[in-house]
Amino acid sequence: MLTPTLVILSLKYAVGAVTLLLCFSLFAVANGKVKLHGRINLIFFILTLAALFLFEIVVRMIDPVLFSGLWKDAELAKSLKVHLCFAVPSALLMGIMLFTGLKKWKLLHRWVAVVFLTCWVGTFYTGIFWLPNYVEVNNKTASYRAQ
Repeated sequence: MLTPTLVILSLKYAVGAVTLLLCFSLFAVANGKVKLHGRINLIFFILTLAALFLFEIVVRMIDPVLFSGLWKDAELAKSLKVHLCFAVPSALLMGIMLFTGLKKWKLLHRWVAVVFLTCWVGTFYTGIFWLPNYVEVNNKTASYRAQ
């Protein structure tokens, strides 16, 4: 059975896992292994988009009511909005990063990388540490406690 807690925890694990891939990718490029950097980033891109796509399917199609109560809790809604301020630009910048990397537009790729990494650090931090580990949703309100 899908619960908001299960979905949020799954997304937290996904963010943590792809962040490890990103770190390996940065390590590879720092050591001059550009081809490995590109392959790891392609996997990073695919896994991140798959997680976003699955999340949207769950929230919009499978169980649209699942998260409807979350926005009623002011503190939780604020945490989600701050997280989305980093996550949405990160998702958009990932596509630009992939495109500029594949086209070998090094200068633009590096500039976008700085902005992307800034957004990704915010996505990671707010996703892992700001969002709750436990969420209860009933028809009228949402409550949570971070564990």
